[in-house]
Amino acid sequence: MADYYAVLEVPRTASDDEIKKAYRKLAMRYHPDRNDGSKDAEEKFKEITEAYDVLRDPQKRAAYDRYGEAGLRGGGPAGFHHVDLSEALGIFMRDFGLGGFEDLFGGGGGGRSGGSVRTGADVRINIPLSLAEVATGIEKKVVAKLLETCDHCQGTGAEPGTRVETCPSCGGAGEVRRAQRSFFGQFLTVVPCPNCKGEGTIVHAPCKKCRGEGRVRGERELKMQIPAGVATGQYMTMRGAGNAGARGGQRGDVHVVFEVAEDPRFERDGEDLYTEVLVTYPQLVLGADVAVPTVTSSVSLRIPPGTQSGQAFHLKARGLPRVNGNGTGDLHVRVQLWTPERLGDDEATLIKQLAEVQSQVPEGGREKSFWRKMKEALGA
Repeated sequence: MADYYAVLEVPRTASDDEIKKAYRKLAMRYHPDRNDGSKDAEEKFKEITEAYDVLRDPQKRAAYDRYGEAGLRGGGPAGFHHVDLSEALGIFMRDFGLGGFEDLFGGGGGGRSGGSVRTGADVRINIPLSLAEVATGIEKKVVAKLLETCDHCQGTGAEPGTRVETCPSCGGAGEVRRAQRSFFGQFLTVVPCPNCKGEGTIVHAPCKKCRGEGRVRGERELKMQIPAGVATGQYMTMRGAGNAGARGGQRGDVHVVFEVAEDPRFERDGEDLYTEVLVTYPQLVLGADVAVPTVTSSVSLRIPPGTQSGQAFHLKARGLPRVNGNGTGDLHVRVQLWTPERLGDDEATLIKQLAEVQSQVPEGGREKSFWRKMKEALGA
């Protein structure tokens, strides 16, 4: 995999303006029209434009900086793919303020051109998860309504016994190249073939079952292994598991979006969890071992004598796993004094006796408690 920063010949700390300036310089150098249609120059031009398309976008750049190209492939329902020549030329023209192909030729269709292969639409599936499932990871099965390859015509879109003709206008390429003059000189544009609408083939006798689409509606069971540590809004992409493309086209992707239900016992911050435990006054004063809930079980926490209400304890590696990474977050436990709403006769007698012995906070005790809490809050 190429290093996008190296491709644009800029450091990883480059500003947006530096990235844009480097792209324009290299794009002008390797533009196909300036290199007599050289395939090497064309490949370099596409590589430069792909790098620019990622690094100019703050979200894509952040994902790339952290995870490399893998972060882009799973980085959003919009997906990510290597740009083809038509997309590279479109990005180039938009960057120089010349508009895209749709502006020049009145086009507009979705998807990429390229012969008879038309990729099917992506599918989004929301998967509800409990925090316990997030803690361990889990395999899920869902039945999705998808467009499947037509079993009558085997996806060709043509009635069995008839043939599919290669488009005479584009020779099956699905695209045609046109020259466009601008103040930069003559530029080559690649657009879907108007005769076959970018498919590269022409069907004269459409399939009666799918009406020439090459696909029909159906259902499919999808199995997905959801990694531990995911959060609401994150997702994973199942490549080639989405809708079938028209007339033998490739399948789209399935984007599995996670929806993690809240657990009333915890507050979550990434892989760290926060919880509160109620304790009695004797437990704070004398110290005690108390049970603290974790996501899937519980753990014993030793409270030392003289603990103040509100004091926090940090249990290492008792939180959630880091998604697609090593290690586990922490569990932060805050102990709070439990005050009973009603007292039995014996309890009331003991509390009254304590009140006589301990009628007020000793001098300096209030300040000590306040500053201790302040230091805890500041992480001192």
